[in-house]
Amino acid sequence: MAARGVGLWSRLPLCTQRSRVLRPIHRLLSRPGTVAADARREQQSAGSTETGSEDRTPKKRFSEVQKERREQAQRTILILCPNKISEKKFLKYLSQHGPINNHFFFESFGLYAVVEFCQKESVASLQNLTRTPSMGTEAAIPFRSRFFNLKLKNSSDQTSEQSCIPCNQSPPSSKKLFELLCDAESIDDQLNTLLKEFQLTEENTKLRYLTCSLIEDIAAAYFPDCAVRPFGSSVNSFGKLGCDLDMFLDLDEIGNFNAHKTSGNFLMEFQVKNVPSERIATQKILSVIGECLDNFGPGCVGVQKILNARCPLVRFSHQASGFQCDLTTNNRIALKSSELLYIYGALDSRVRAMVFSIRCWARAHSLTSSIPGAWITNFSLTMMVIFFLQRRSPPILPTLDYLKTLADAEDKCIIEGHNCTFICDLNRIKPSKNTETLEILLKEFFEFFGNFAFNKNSINIRQGREQNKPEPSPLHIQNPFETSLNISKNVSQSQLQKFVDLARESAWILHQEDKDHPSPSSNQPWGLAALLLPSVAKSMSRDKKKRKKPASERIKNLLESIKSSPENPTNTNGKRTYT
Repeated sequence: MAARGVGLWSRLPLCTQRSRVLRPIHRLLSRPGTVAADARREQQSAGSTETGSEDRTPKKRFSEVQKERREQAQRTILILCPNKISEKKFLKYLSQHGPINNHFFFESFGLYAVVEFCQKESVASLQNLTRTPSMGTEAAIPFRSRFFNLKLKNSSDQTSEQSCIPCNQSPPSSKKLFELLCDAESIDDQLNTLLKEFQLTEENTKLRYLTCSLIEDIAAAYFPDCAVRPFGSSVNSFGKLGCDLDMFLDLDEIGNFNAHKTSGNFLMEFQVKNVPSERIATQKILSVIGECLDNFGPGCVGVQKILNARCPLVRFSHQASGFQCDLTTNNRIALKSSELLYIYGALDSRVRAMVFSIRCWARAHSLTSSIPGAWITNFSLTMMVIFFLQRRSPPILPTLDYLKTLADAEDKCIIEGHNCTFICDLNRIKPSKNTETLEILLKEFFEFFGNFAFNKNSINIRQGREQNKPEPSPLHIQNPFETSLNISKNVSQSQLQKFVDLARESAWILHQEDKDHPSPSSNQPWGLAALLLPSVAKSMSRDKKKRKKPASERIKNLLESIKSSPENPTNTNGKRTYT
């Protein structure tokens, strides 16, 4: 599609991160030539890769990435700095304890520095020379953490010897996003631009793993060999700037180091306390950890213990990083789901671009919400995109059952009786031969689900095909591992119908653009930008009141007429053929 003109917009949709109490706007500060700046440039160049292009670079396993990130976080510290500080003198001071691998600054509730040493011993060396602050009339609770407060002995000696380059750590404003989308060369370019602007940066990812590592330090006081692992959006490659930080307390490794190496006639076991059920054990553990975070955790505020939920959790804000955190325990199926999404996101560059754009579209039209309710969730939308890409010809993504057939003995994984086995080595999965553009995929996605038989069919990414719904829920999407569960059971009929209506309307808008070819100087929103305008949903609602025939039926009939038109031939599978 030809380049389009840039319009001026006064009222734009809200499709940025949700606002929360105690959540700051981040600004990253780094210098040219620093590791942070180099990593950012590398990531930006990677984001501009041509759609569907094959990357021959060997891809790391999810477990390898997790291990490297965790080790990286364990030798990293977080420091609250004075507002005016000499970066050169700051680094020279810290280098007394060992060489520094990289660092960056960001603004939250003050100026913070994230510093990664080359060895963990450097962290211990710094801790040994750090004192507990004198609080005057108040009393400090001593805690040996990796979260420090740096004070100046002589503020006049500190000068800004090296200026810093600010870089936003939050999504672009709605106005800025629209300008970027309207200035793009094509719809493909629009989707890739949105992905680049919203995806987690290298620095934000490091800060997420560091936050988990700091919480692990607190939990280790009770469970010395535990691990606190991030899961969900923070690690599955589909997280956007500003998303929550989900983490779980992994206790499975405690006491298992030498379980298979015992010899002789004796077996030694730990003396432990017994409780009636696994759920009660989880509640007791999280209750204690919640108390520790509330009373002893530096920077942990607004702690809530939500222990009677289906999945008990502790919710809190980590004030320094600005993350809203949810802590559960032994949630290994959730981590396995994160790994599966990581694999799907890494197999083809179009996957993440599609997911980010569909999520943004849904958010712009209030199909999703940060408040629990009858709305479609981001996870459900991601499953729908994956299912759609499995249904292409040829498929862009393999089914979960196919990934299971590629697995070897090392990949076998049974969690709580559920078979979570699939191949973990990305390099053994053949890339798709499908070469469809993002523009075609976006149009076809809206057509596919605008005409999907939700009343009788279920979405199943294990087999990559529709199945009869096993229950009467309006929307049924099978949980990929706990197959008896419906991940969209909460969605109401009215919300599903709203999704279908908007999908049909969006498909119609894109088809009309193909037909009308708006002038580049028309100053009209086009492509993805047009789909994000709230007027789409509002005009549809007004039309329903004015006309006897529902808008969804009118659009469905129009799409059917387009499909049967000689200008838009279909292939034998009923799918449109684009020239």
